[in-house]
Parts: sequence; C-alpha cells; structure tokens
Amino acid sequence: MTLKEKIKICVSGAAEVSPCCPKIKELAKEIGQEVAKQNCILLTGATTGVPYCAAQGCKEIKNSISIGFSPASSKREHEKVYRLPTDQFDLIVYTGFDYVGRNLILTKAADGVIIACGRTGTLNEFTIAFENHMPIGILEETGGIADFIKEILKRGYRPKKKIVYDKNPKELVRKLLNLIKKEKQKNG
Repeated sequence: MTLKEKIKICVSGAAEVSPCCPKIKELAKEIGQEVAKQNCILLTGATTGVPYCAAQGCKEIKNSISIGFSPASSKREHEKVYRLPTDQFDLIVYTGFDYVGRNLILTKAADGVIIACGRTGTLNEFTIAFENHMPIGILEETGGIADFIKEILKRGYRPKKKIVYDKNPKELVRKLLNLIKKEKQKNG
C-alpha cells in the first residue's frame, strides 16, 4: 500500500482531560496504537490531552505515521504562543487559522473521525465531520462531549447512518475502518 492509499483517521478529544473518564489517557493511547497497527495514518490537532496521547500510542508502533494540524502559523508560534507539543508528530501542518480554521482543515483531511471525551472544540470537529457525511466513531463512556453525542443527534432529526459506537478502542477502530472502506467502495 502506498502512502497515498493509506486511510487517514483523525482522533479528536479534549486537550484538557479533566472532564474525561479516569482512564482517558490509556484509552487514547490505545486508539493511536490501533490506528497504526491497522496501517492507517493518524491525524490530530497537534495539541495536548487526548490527541497527544493518541499520537504517543501511534508512535509506539513501528513504521507509524502521525500528522498534527496546528492552529499556529509557524513552529515558533505553535510552541511559544499556543504552548503545544511537537515531539509525537512526523509532520506538523501549521495552518495559521487558529482553532476553528485548524479544526476544519484537520477534519476535512481525514477519511474518518474518532471522538473520545472532548469539549467544545471536539464538538466543532464532530459537527464538521457530521455535516460532511464522514464516517465517525464515538468512544463511549469517556466523558465530555462524547457521552452526549447520542442525545444531541436525537434532537438533530437527521439520519445517523455513518456513526459507530464502542467502549473498546480496538473494536471502535475496526468498526470505523469497515465504515470507511464501505464509503470508499461506494464512492469509487
């Protein structure tokens, strides 16, 4: 499989993990590991918390690829102004579009999105993926916004066919990959 053919999975979640379940860091690492084991490329918002832990897990797997999308316009701004890490990424795309613009570019660059815990920024990435009819995986019982997605969708009155749920990171990645592959076959 060439680099261009690899599936890209965005992991979105809380940069500040206080609203999350106690095991969120381990769960996020497990997601990152599983994305890498499935020979996919991990995309994150190049930030702390859940995305950072997913990137750590990804980089524990040989030949993995972790790409971060920064809200900053340069490495210096990324580190000094936003105070974000650089050490778990093979490549950082410095978008220069602050968080909202970064979220749009990050999400649109992915083939599918995983939501684990999360706050308002995660909800923003979820709605971008949802409105663009992208495959989405929700890691259940992780706290934060992830635990409210079903209720939000009940009130949204729209079909929810491209969303999978699981409490197990490995199973969630498997389910999401199946959904992504079906979408790719359908769309050519």
